[in-house]
Amino acid sequence: MALRLEVGNGVAQVPAQAWNALLDDMPLLTHAFLSALETSKSVGGGTGWQPSPLLLYDDVQLIGAMPLYVKYHSYGEYVFDWAWAEAYERNGLNYYPKLVSAIPFTPITSTRLIAADAEAKRLLINALSQIVHKNKMSSAHVLFPDDGSEKAFKEAGWMQRHGVQFRWHNPGYASFEDFLGQLSHDKRKKIRQERKKVLASGVVCKSIKGAEITAEQWDFFYQCYENTYYEHRSTPYLTRDFFKNIGSSMSQHILLIIAYLDGNPIAAALNIYDQTTLYGRYWGALQYVPNLHFELCYYQAQEFCIAEHIVYFEGGAQGEHKLARGFKARPTCSFHLIANPDFASAIQDFVTQESAGLAAYTNELDERAPFKSQS
Repeated sequence: MALRLEVGNGVAQVPAQAWNALLDDMPLLTHAFLSALETSKSVGGGTGWQPSPLLLYDDVQLIGAMPLYVKYHSYGEYVFDWAWAEAYERNGLNYYPKLVSAIPFTPITSTRLIAADAEAKRLLINALSQIVHKNKMSSAHVLFPDDGSEKAFKEAGWMQRHGVQFRWHNPGYASFEDFLGQLSHDKRKKIRQERKKVLASGVVCKSIKGAEITAEQWDFFYQCYENTYYEHRSTPYLTRDFFKNIGSSMSQHILLIIAYLDGNPIAAALNIYDQTTLYGRYWGALQYVPNLHFELCYYQAQEFCIAEHIVYFEGGAQGEHKLARGFKARPTCSFHLIANPDFASAIQDFVTQESAGLAAYTNELDERAPFKSQS
């Protein structure tokens, strides 16, 4: 074997067939998705996300990879380390640039070590550590790894930080009413009332699979997406070209739900899905209707999962309000390599204390589960 490691200039420069051959069906890690971020300039120069995928070759064959970015800020990560950066600054040290292995702007658990072989995974982790030290960088961070990646980083001795998200499970519901029948009376009643109010307002929702989405509908969605950021006095991360690119390159994984009032579109939610999981991603509205967010982002998506026999609906970061809509808390994690020994020790103490508080919080969430008591 003639193994060699490279740091690439972007996933777009790797042949799509070679990259995708290492993956399962997870659409958010595909060459189409990650390269669309690059070619649309959603990441790259001036964004603070510099694509630098770590690539492992056996001669000319790609046998391992890691989505990797040089980061110049901590936006779009959903694992918050702002306090760590401030501590570095107070001590006259540079926290940025740092290395981050993640799907940009996407708090979704999936593999970060794209390789089937345990030795290949070990080599990727070692290379990541060497890059940090060779370039005198502050740190490296691996966000939302799956179980296989988690095991490998644990064995390598990286610092683990715990988190929590919310996921909806479809065990095979026959209908939305079947799902509601599993909830406590109060939660079931509340959802029915919310949906009834949306229906009474005159709103009609339409679910459109990717290949059927028109250019006009994409433009309307992006208008909604932009508006969400503007309402929060922020700037959209993703460009219109990004959605244009994935709309053509991975349409089989896209679901757009549009809300209409008096025949006019007023809101939209975009989801990405595969055979087992639907990922709720982006939403926006140009007109306020009470409970429309819940209808468009949760109930319509749950109905789609039931109809398509999709097992999981990932609700994304944060949002305790998801509990009342049938979601359950589930653990997530991240791994961190801090180059400075003093800061590594201090951050480890912080993470240990944070984990204790998170465990108590997760227990509280479990107690608030919306389902009927099984006793």
